[in-house]
Amino acid sequence: MPVRVALDAESSEPFTDEELTALALAADPDTPLDDDAVSLWELTGDRPEQRLPEWYMPSPMGGRLLGGWRRRVIILVIVSFLTIDAYGLCNTYGWVHFG
Repeated sequence: MPVRVALDAESSEPFTDEELTALALAADPDTPLDDDAVSLWELTGDRPEQRLPEWYMPSPMGGRLLGGWRRRVIILVIVSFLTIDAYGLCNTYGWVHFG
């Protein structure tokens, strides 16, 4: 049986599990968000500048750009794989054959 929960803005007490369950079951999942909707992370002040957690998508470490013969080798490998794929050949296991 669903439990009715009234939202009280002045109350500083945390919600119980039953109240959270009742709110979740009573919510309409197809309701569009308002134009002025704010992210939970921005409300709590917990890392508002990052949209994805660091363990999920870490920031790039930086590094130097390749130049000279190393860049040419990388480009040659990429172009050779694209050429092999363009001709409909398969090179998954090291031997080039019709896929």
